[in-house]
Amino acid sequence: MKDPHDIVLKPLLTEKMEFLKDDSGKYAFAVQKGANKIEIKEAIESIYNVTVTKVAVMNQHAKKRRIGWIQGRRSSWKKAIVTLKEGDSIEYFE
Repeated sequence: MKDPHDIVLKPLLTEKMEFLKDDSGKYAFAVQKGANKIEIKEAIESIYNVTVTKVAVMNQHAKKRRIGWIQGRRSSWKKAIVTLKEGDSIEYFE
């Protein structure tokens, strides 16, 4: 099994995620591109000691960026939105 900290890269702290957290107990994380829902669920449960009920995963594709005549791309990444059991919360987001 992979190390849970290798699967979950960082939490996503945005205004939209704050509303989701308050309304429905959903938390967002940037995760490893090759991770699946089961690995993400087990990693979140082991890192934060909570019970995960649902995991939604989406790929964020690379965006083109340009500075003057130099063109480039941002990296593509994977986002996971995790729903926790009623009453559970993650202290990092509070």
